Amino acid sequence: MAPPSNSIDLVRNNNSVANGFADLFSLCDGKLAVKGITLFSEVPRNVTLSGFSTVCRASNAPPSLFEEAQSRSHKGGFLGFSKPAAADWLVNSLGKFSGRSFLSIFRFKTWWTTMWVGSSGSDLQMETQWVLFHVPEIGSYVLLLPLLEGNFRSSIFPGEHDRVMLCAESGSSQVKANSFKAIAYVHVGDNPFTLMKEAFAAARVHLGTFRLREEKTLPSIVDKFGWCTWDAFYLTVDPLGVWHGVKDFADAGITPKFLVIDDGWQSINFDGDNPFEDAKNLILGGEQMTARLYRFEESEKFRKYKEGSLLRSEAYPYDKSRTKKILLKARELEIARKARSRAVQAGSRDLSGLDIKVKELKKEIDQMLAEKEQLPVSGGSQSCSGLKAFIKDLKTTFRGLDDVYVWQALCGAWGGVRPGSTHLDSKLVPVKLSPGLTGTMDDLAVDKIVEGGIGIVRPDQAADLYDSVHCHLSKAGVSGVKVDVIHTLEYVCEEYGGRVELAKAYYDGLSKSVVKNFNGTGIISSMQQCNDFFFLGTWQVSMGRTGDDFWFEDPNGDPLGVYWLQGAHMINNSYNSLWMGQFIQPDWDMFQSDHACSKFHAASRAICGGPIYVSDSLDKHNFDLLKKLVFPDGTIPRCQHYALPTRDCLFTNPMCDEMTVLKIWNLNKFGGVIGAFNCQGAGWDPKEKRVKGYQHCYKPIAGSVHVTDIEWDQKKESSEMGEAEEYAVYLDQAQELLLATPKSEAFHFTLQPSSFELFSFVPIKKLDCNLKFAAMGLVNMFNCVGSLVEVDYGEVEDEIAVRVKVKGGGKLMFYCSRRPKRSCVNGVEVGFQWVEDGKMVVEIAWEEENGGISDVMLAF
Repeated sequence: MAPPSNSIDLVRNNNSVANGFADLFSLCDGKLAVKGITLFSEVPRNVTLSGFSTVCRASNAPPSLFEEAQSRSHKGGFLGFSKPAAADWLVNSLGKFSGRSFLSIFRFKTWWTTMWVGSSGSDLQMETQWVLFHVPEIGSYVLLLPLLEGNFRSSIFPGEHDRVMLCAESGSSQVKANSFKAIAYVHVGDNPFTLMKEAFAAARVHLGTFRLREEKTLPSIVDKFGWCTWDAFYLTVDPLGVWHGVKDFADAGITPKFLVIDDGWQSINFDGDNPFEDAKNLILGGEQMTARLYRFEESEKFRKYKEGSLLRSEAYPYDKSRTKKILLKARELEIARKARSRAVQAGSRDLSGLDIKVKELKKEIDQMLAEKEQLPVSGGSQSCSGLKAFIKDLKTTFRGLDDVYVWQALCGAWGGVRPGSTHLDSKLVPVKLSPGLTGTMDDLAVDKIVEGGIGIVRPDQAADLYDSVHCHLSKAGVSGVKVDVIHTLEYVCEEYGGRVELAKAYYDGLSKSVVKNFNGTGIISSMQQCNDFFFLGTWQVSMGRTGDDFWFEDPNGDPLGVYWLQGAHMINNSYNSLWMGQFIQPDWDMFQSDHACSKFHAASRAICGGPIYVSDSLDKHNFDLLKKLVFPDGTIPRCQHYALPTRDCLFTNPMCDEMTVLKIWNLNKFGGVIGAFNCQGAGWDPKEKRVKGYQHCYKPIAGSVHVTDIEWDQKKESSEMGEAEEYAVYLDQAQELLLATPKSEAFHFTLQPSSFELFSFVPIKKLDCNLKFAAMGLVNMFNCVGSLVEVDYGEVEDEIAVRVKVKGGGKLMFYCSRRPKRSCVNGVEVGFQWVEDGKMVVEIAWEEENGGISDVMLAF
């Protein structure tokens, strides 16, 4: 929805604030300096620097947020520039730098961003979304943040001779400008994590077009386990397959709390198809990317479902391996078609052999699809059918299933809405790529969208488009939508006022529909990693993907991609969360529990702070692994923050520098956690413009972890834990319980490729002169400390009593410097194990009637 127009007038604009800004920043004699240290030299004379309080004089932000931003206004300011002639694409130097470490985020595809580090302006990549500079001379950091101004958005490019170029673009030749006052923002601080919070809060107050994560309610699925249908079925998804997929988990005692029915459920067809029928026999991702939405309701395979049809699903035989065989055969066909394309490009005149192979494979696939199990045409209730009946039956049978989400593209489908097929005014618009995207990686999705164009609904009907889809879904029992393929509007904005104006119309319509139909929270954003979206599309969106897609193998054929792609995925999530976490709750995407690197993925998801979901194929699960992530009721021991790289990882490259272990930190209610992951083996190649494997980097890496790596002060409730004198530390993989103080040496380790260690830190409580205690939680869970619900201390009849509430079942570990007299679980005295080094373990059973929570009492 559109941001409210009511604003708060500036209340702090006095000389002390202005002087404070002048004390920190200066632009003089061609030098942009902070605290007297030159950040950029040779700054052109047409570049301006303005204090925050001189530009931002009113805001629609909450009063408390507005006041906080104003109290810090001396720490930041706006950059602008002017040109002699107006244009829709303007590039201006901000100066040059070299010999200064930076961390940046840039778009490596239209939809996805990744991290990049360097030390000069020439090291930057095209379409950089922000740059964080290390200024050790003054113990500080400076953020350079491109912004929106008017109908223009900006990004950073590399320039010649170490120059930093700022690009402002409207996306339409009809929308031009020649001067900007606040097209970028700079902010200084001595804590990089606090700096990011302050800078994006300043942008929120200034722009008024988005809301911060802290201002919004998170979706109910955030602390739950789920299953996504994508890798199991791709476009062949249907009710029968989904039913058996959920049943797999339920039979193993882990019913998903949420289900995502991914791409493949919609009513789509191609321009040459019968306008009233679904496209036939779509299988793999890519095949649907030139198709368009022709009706708002579900496709025929879901529409024909009758209530009750699967309540006795055992009556209908289902071959769980059949879909996998179809997918594999479709991959053979895909490979054959690519071979034919290469032969054509090579000038081959004899294509008969390849044509025969393609024809034979297509015939085999058609036969396999014809033999695929179908829903019965008779039986079931005639009064309720379609998606509504299917979801009703799912929830009736699988009692733990709370939420069903479905996939959709921002423009309706990959190719938009088919003109003339609905009551909406849709127009087929050719795609035009921004010049900045020439630096991005080749992408099948982009190629397909360029090939087919987009059926774009008139901007003033965007709200109607979303409500038409979402109103039906909501009535059918759908809880929310995963909105994908988001950053396509910039392709088709020429006739619609440019990319900013078109985005405003669509995101406003989307927000209104989510409020009306999905309680304001039922949305996951994806393929959205560009500043246009975050500055314009997150007024209502509170959760979204922070990494690119999970790939179980390299689509470009590198056999080692099954390993190195996983580390790259983890890196992208970690570093993107530095900025995306200011707007939304980071969602680290699904993974497969039976993948070669499933344990590697699972450990990162356990401490990421977001939902955990998998995309397992039927009968392809590692339930033992999932039980280290998920409670039997489908909830998860979620961290209270979102995972971020540790400070010593900010200006290194844990993907391919051959020396850095990725370390990410997060916070629990009763402790903190650091995950150390060897992600070496891949990275961005600026010359080839692609992410690729670096086999020489895929090797053991040494690292170290210290309690001070956790940023305890990033959550008010955790600050006190950072002041403890001593900590108990549990190492998940080593299964060791150790002690440490802030003055202790770091824990040193060596990690094999694609391996990890989790370090859980809990402050030790001194209960008397010779009794020290810490509750570590269920150590059979990856995020052990996250299983703790309450920890209280007191005295009962001259005994020291510790009372702990814990969720889950398994091995509950404590550190006790002396042996307890007794232990009780739910009022019953039980045995325990205690050893001289202080490690104590009590076995806990899952308490179904108490929501899985057990009361444990230790007496000393």
